[in-house]
Amino acid sequence: MNPKDIPDNPYLLLTPGPLSTSKTVKEVMLRDWCTWDDDYNLGVVQKIRTKLIQLASCSEAYTSVLMQGSGTFSVEATIGSVLPSHGKLLVLANGAYGKRLAQISNRLNIETVVHDSGEVNHPDMELLESTLQQDQGITHVVVVHCETTTGMLNPIEKIGRVVKSHNKIFIVDAMSSFGGIPIDVEKIGIDFIISSANKCIQGVPGFGFIIAKKEALEKTKGFARSLALDLYDQWKTMEDGHGKWRYTSPTHTVRAFMQAIHELEEEGGIEKRYERYQENHSVLVEGMKKLGITCLLPESLQSPFITSFYNPSSGKYDFKEFYERLKSKGFVIYPGKVSVADTFRIGNIGHVFPDDMHKLIKQIEESVFW
Repeated sequence: MNPKDIPDNPYLLLTPGPLSTSKTVKEVMLRDWCTWDDDYNLGVVQKIRTKLIQLASCSEAYTSVLMQGSGTFSVEATIGSVLPSHGKLLVLANGAYGKRLAQISNRLNIETVVHDSGEVNHPDMELLESTLQQDQGITHVVVVHCETTTGMLNPIEKIGRVVKSHNKIFIVDAMSSFGGIPIDVEKIGIDFIISSANKCIQGVPGFGFIIAKKEALEKTKGFARSLALDLYDQWKTMEDGHGKWRYTSPTHTVRAFMQAIHELEEEGGIEKRYERYQENHSVLVEGMKKLGITCLLPESLQSPFITSFYNPSSGKYDFKEFYERLKSKGFVIYPGKVSVADTFRIGNIGHVFPDDMHKLIKQIEESVFW
């Protein structure tokens, strides 16, 4: 099928994921793949694994592993597989997804300490330092890079320096940031970084991935608290089987992801995609300012991936009506997730461009609450 024959979506997904994807990403899912064939395992899976290491600016000291399911499956696979039975996890939380990390850890009966800095603040670096000095039982530290509750971008470079100065394992949930902003995983000292196919690389939902320091991963054999989510066994099978998955591979999603990586490279790599996302964000924020709609976060804390806005003060405003009006005009946005303010959210990532943001602003200007 010619990509031109694929019908357009009725709306753009201005969300933190799943995202709007290109027609060519969708097109490659029109054929089937055998999970035993080398043209799939070597020709697709192994190439993806190699590309991910390159995107993370890593040396041969790192490896990558793909895991079926949503991004949360990969997060749970990591937390449940890399902490030993005596391990203790410190969670740096400043939103719903940081709290989910703690929820996963507690459900797995892992000893867990939570630093909750609130939804509109960075993690407390002095508290992190003092806690790691005083609590020698902590073995691992985890943080969300882009907390999409608000759009907060957490300072993983600063956090990494503190964590590694105490020789702890550093885990980063980069679900909504990897592929959309340069991250030098090795330089920062990240041992495990987690993301998903349907985020900034602009693939479709179906699997996540973990980029891991080999030395750290190799020590986790037998740690897993789950059969299906055993990160070490999944990695070992892919290594020994040259791209073979332990259980049924989401073949169409995987092939779409390889196409998405090609398109990322054609765009100019992560730095160029980051520039586009930044421009999307700038157009959005400037346009909203002119309409009297303000951001929840100061720009110093804000990521370019998703932006939280205070609800308009007009008494005519109703989110459901606002949402439906924009949807009818070709744009889908997100409700707020912040507990301390009445907000809504607009995503800037996916196959979305500055011109789309200009069109969105025009529709908001003409919307029901004006």
